[in-house]
Amino acid sequence: MTGNRALVRRPSPRLADGLLTHLDRVPVDVGLAGEQWARYVDALTGNGWAAVEVPAADDCPDSVFVEDTVVMIGATAVISRPAAATRKPETAATATTLEAAGYDVRTMRVGTLDGGDVLKVGDRIYIGRTLRTSAAGIAEFRRITEPLGVTVIAVPVTKVLHLKSAVTALPDGTIIGYPPVVDDPGFWPHFRPMPEEAGSHVVDLGDGRLLLSAGAQRSAELISDLGYTPVPVDIGEFEKLEGCVTCLSVRLRAEPAQPRP
Repeated sequence: MTGNRALVRRPSPRLADGLLTHLDRVPVDVGLAGEQWARYVDALTGNGWAAVEVPAADDCPDSVFVEDTVVMIGATAVISRPAAATRKPETAATATTLEAAGYDVRTMRVGTLDGGDVLKVGDRIYIGRTLRTSAAGIAEFRRITEPLGVTVIAVPVTKVLHLKSAVTALPDGTIIGYPPVVDDPGFWPHFRPMPEEAGSHVVDLGDGRLLLSAGAQRSAELISDLGYTPVPVDIGEFEKLEGCVTCLSVRLRAEPAQPRP
C-alpha cells in the first residue's frame, strides 16, 4: 500500500437500528443510505484517497461508522474499546485489516473509548470525555500514545454524542464548531463558530479541499471564503443516526511501518 488511503466499511442492513443518544429516532432509508455511502466513497477516491474496505459487519448496525474503531497516530493504529455492547465486535476486523497492511497495531485493554471522541491537531490529541469514552479509557489511550510524541488533552463533552460531533479542525489548526452544541467554546484556541451544526464537521482531503455535509451550505460558503475548497456530500441518512462526515472513514496518511507485499 502506498499513497493516500482511507478505511471505509459498508453499511449494515440493520443500519436503521443504530444507537441514538441525543436525537429522537426517525425512519432511516437503508437503501438510500447505501447510495449515499457509495457517493461518499466516490468523493474520497475522486480526491486522491484510495478506499480500503474493512469487511462488512452485517450484524452490527453502527459498523459503517468505522472511525470509532481505531485512531491512527502516524503508522501506529490504536484499536479502540467501544462502550456499547453492540459495537464491541466491530474492532476485530479493523485490527486485522490494518495488521495485514503492515501497520503497528496496538489494542486498548482498559476503559472505553470511541474514535469519534478523538480530535488530532498537530501533536496535540483532544479526547472527549463522553458517555462512550471513560476516564479510564483516556488514561489508557494516553499511556499507549504519549511515547509516540503526542500530548493528550481531555475535554468534557455533554451536549453531543462525540467530541467530533461538536468540533473539528481546519488544516491551519483553527477549531470550528456550532456554539450551541459546544460545551465551552472559550476552551479552544482560535475557535471559529459555524452557522450550522453540520458545518462543524470537516475531513481534510489535502490541497485545501474539505469534505463536509451537503446540508451545510452556509458553512461551505464560509469555508470557501477562508480560501478552502468545500467538497459537499449528502449523508442525510447517517445524520439521522448522529453520524457525520468524519465518522465514515479513517485516513491512513502515513506509510505502514512494515509494508506487506
